[in-house]
Amino acid sequence: MGAMKAVVLCGGEGTRLRPFTHTQAKHLLPVAGRPVVEHALEAVREAGITDVVVVVSPGVERQFRERLGDGARLGLRLAYALQPEPKGLAHAVLCAEELLGDEPFLVYLGDNLLERGVAGVVDLFRRERPEAVVSLQRVPDPRRFGVAVVEGRRLVRLVEKPREPPSDLAIVGAYAFTPLLFRAAREIRPSFRGELELTDCLQWLLDRGHTVLPHLVEGWWQDVGRPGDLLVANRLLLARLSPRVEGEVDGSSRVEGSVVVEAGARVVGSRLVGPVWIGAGGTVERAVIGPHVAVGPGAEVRGAHVEDAILMDGARVEGGTLRVSVVGRRAEIRQGSTAYPISAFLGDDSVLGPKEDR
Repeated sequence: MGAMKAVVLCGGEGTRLRPFTHTQAKHLLPVAGRPVVEHALEAVREAGITDVVVVVSPGVERQFRERLGDGARLGLRLAYALQPEPKGLAHAVLCAEELLGDEPFLVYLGDNLLERGVAGVVDLFRRERPEAVVSLQRVPDPRRFGVAVVEGRRLVRLVEKPREPPSDLAIVGAYAFTPLLFRAAREIRPSFRGELELTDCLQWLLDRGHTVLPHLVEGWWQDVGRPGDLLVANRLLLARLSPRVEGEVDGSSRVEGSVVVEAGARVVGSRLVGPVWIGAGGTVERAVIGPHVAVGPGAEVRGAHVEDAILMDGARVEGGTLRVSVVGRRAEIRQGSTAYPISAFLGDDSVLGPKEDR
């Protein structure tokens, strides 16, 4: 078996993540200081795969190329394939067919984050050589997911978002396939959503007697579909930070727990309660930050208390208390002397503050 490639799917409109996706691709939204897709790509590299095809919608291709380039910075070789319209995950993989060639490959949804990464899927596939490996995790309410029925060590049946789930095993967004998948994707019919589904491709393989093996995912699994998911993912990923202070923290500031202050960031007269990440060029003055806060590059926090929040590049927060919030790029929150804490999901370039300031 030659070197395995990966295809990371970053198509779709991200409608449930508005207002943030009006101005940037969902998979490029920052979590714990880096775009969601970079966390996914890092997991691919850790599984020993360096050749990756990123499938994107034409409207955001430039954003991806600007952010990720050829992948060298991440230790990867990236190629890009376009999915002209969102016709489903199996269709997205078909869009990458020419770049994938005739070797087996990993398929990873670019908005899925796994605590243990994807090495388990890749290792099982390399060891057993089935036609496919599917990641599964036990969930309390399987009705929102594709659900798998497993007998012994093999997968025998799949049902998409069943009203009465036959098991509690939900399909997680990491798979491995042989090129037979392309034939399956061409032969299946679109689902009721009008999309070519990977679950139907897997069922096609099963119906023809091919071996599909389940890989049970341990640790957490988080997909980023809604604004609240950004904050959950932010908390989970910040928890893995190793403390590192490369920027300036003055003598009147206190740093507690796991805190990263990147080079070029400035912390003055403030308290940082980890886990906290402060990006390059960020400014924190007379503020209490944390726990669970990522302050993006060039963002500013002055005289405010911020916890459980993502402040994107160039965001500004002045005064007041901000909790459970995502503040878009260059957006501003000016609370002045508001006594009660607020929670806000604010799109890029928005302003929230007293009327007289404007």
